[in-house]
Amino acid sequence: MDEEEIEKAVVAYLKKKGFKQTELAFQEEQQLNKNTNSQLDPDITKKILSFSEFETGPERYQEEYSKLRSWAYSSLDLYKHELLRVLYPVFIHCFMELVARGHIQEARAFFDSYREDHEMMHLRDLQKLEGVLSPSHLKEMEFAHSIRLSKVNIKMCQYSYDLLLQYLHKTESITMLGIINERINFQVSPGQPGSISDDAEVVTLVGSGPDASLLNQKEIHWGLLEDSLEERLEKTGGMVPDSEKFDGDPKEGEVEENKKKSVEGGKQGASLKKQKKDKVGVATGKSSRTEGSTVTTAPRVKPELALPAIPAEVEHSILEDLRNRVQLSNAALPSVSFYTFVNTHNGLNCASISHDGSLVAGGFSDSSLKVWDMAKLGQQTGPSFLQGETDSPSSEHVLGSSGGRRCYTLFQGHSGPVYSASFSPYGDFLLSSSSDSTIRLWSTRLNANLVCYKGHNYPVWDVQFSPVGHYFASCSHDRTARIWSMDRIQPLRIMAGHLSDVDCVQWHANCNYIATGSSDKTVRLWDVQSGNCVRIFIGHRSMILSLAMSPDGRYMASGDEDGTVMMWDLSSGRCITPLVGHSSCVWSLAFSGEGSLLASGSADCTVKLWDVTTSTKAPLKEENKPGINNRLRSLKTLPTKATPVYALRRWSHG
Repeated sequence: MDEEEIEKAVVAYLKKKGFKQTELAFQEEQQLNKNTNSQLDPDITKKILSFSEFETGPERYQEEYSKLRSWAYSSLDLYKHELLRVLYPVFIHCFMELVARGHIQEARAFFDSYREDHEMMHLRDLQKLEGVLSPSHLKEMEFAHSIRLSKVNIKMCQYSYDLLLQYLHKTESITMLGIINERINFQVSPGQPGSISDDAEVVTLVGSGPDASLLNQKEIHWGLLEDSLEERLEKTGGMVPDSEKFDGDPKEGEVEENKKKSVEGGKQGASLKKQKKDKVGVATGKSSRTEGSTVTTAPRVKPELALPAIPAEVEHSILEDLRNRVQLSNAALPSVSFYTFVNTHNGLNCASISHDGSLVAGGFSDSSLKVWDMAKLGQQTGPSFLQGETDSPSSEHVLGSSGGRRCYTLFQGHSGPVYSASFSPYGDFLLSSSSDSTIRLWSTRLNANLVCYKGHNYPVWDVQFSPVGHYFASCSHDRTARIWSMDRIQPLRIMAGHLSDVDCVQWHANCNYIATGSSDKTVRLWDVQSGNCVRIFIGHRSMILSLAMSPDGRYMASGDEDGTVMMWDLSSGRCITPLVGHSSCVWSLAFSGEGSLLASGSADCTVKLWDVTTSTKAPLKEENKPGINNRLRSLKTLPTKATPVYALRRWSHG
């Protein structure tokens, strides 16, 4: 064995990697070895030479990945699902390594050979990466660049991990071993393999760098505000809290109606941005109403924002509403009222319902914003009935153009499609966002535009009033979210960190945090005072379309493009349980006023009601048990006639 050949191979590798100090140290050591006539271990020599060969051979990627793939698929069923998790990140990094080395044809052949294995779960990623055709693209494309900079987190049990290492060393798969060491961070746990149903949260390409785990260790003050109306009412005895049945779950009740707007046309055929618009209007309804709930076990926190004063008449109305609430449960489900837009000609992008249910707004592709007064619905005389109204059952109301005078208030001012609308908590103001990159504030009393807020550089997908009004949050194609106040035309905070479009935004019940959902398949929680990200929630396999916060501020629900809803614990950053049942995009989510139920609205033309209390309680006691599969129980599915669900709003009455 020629020692000079080995020395050249090692020096060439160190020079290529830029390890100058290591190279000098190696050469000095070689000089000493020559003086002492020491011999190299044959096994080490063999590995060094094979590693040197691998450095110059693009065919090794194809050969070794093919063998790893065959081995993983032929493994024992008990461990197979954990071992298969390694294939996707290895596949992606093999492709990008080949491109980075200039082997474009080999990279394309490799990509085309194995992409079918991963299309079902990672189609969006693959569609982005197939446009990488040169080494410069790896730096210019944000998505590819972020993947190469971060490590992938993969969960597996100790035995699966040992099996993988044994295979790599026995077969001398140096290429695969190098990629796995450099690109994958294994989270190894003792005991049996995890459940296959947990796969959604164990492998994520982006957003799972080492900072994610550190961020999720920060303390979160998820409780309700001090001296809130609910707390005052409890102290005065106006509200009797329920017995301590649920740990950390809401105790009060409310009679709620999930009002929902459905819009005709373009469910599955809608474009990606169209779906974003839909979901934008969705999140509107559910967020701000969290004020009307109370949870006696929730801790109390101080506000980080200066909160506006509540008018006396509004305060009286809220207190009266709280007194009259009734506990919802699987035995006492809410009634549902549907509002359906007709003759929209695929032009409706978003919908929003005011907190008291008296107003309904719709944003359209022709840049218009229309608001209907529910008290006046169907009051036209003569021939000017709403089209389709006479054919509708009493439980469903139809919104559309009439034959005579119009039955809505028209707001005009945007110069592009309106993607989101949000009513203030008291219904006197309305926000709208558009592709013209602006946000507009409208008065529902004056029927006029008051302010145009400019700051985003690209289309604004979502805008949401805070639970107390005055402040609002927006998110955009420019990958940022922003905090605003009604009295300032410039944003107060800019939240940057997502790797792709920020598609939806939601306020926490105590107004100290906002959550954002993105096309990068992550949800982030931000501190509104500092503007820093304090949580990263990883687990979705497609873009996030909707978010909802529980009334006590402890839990968050997120819905994605694949129809999956996930329930998260804000304190730990863990996914408590996935909600499986929808067959298309989840555009809207809303908790009941006391937090015992979750409603989800989807492009599959259904509203589903989920039992929250039973599922959020179990993981607290059993989270350390392997293989526990906690899923929310679906209580009821409410189908529409043939229209997707754009917005959900809970509202209560005595």
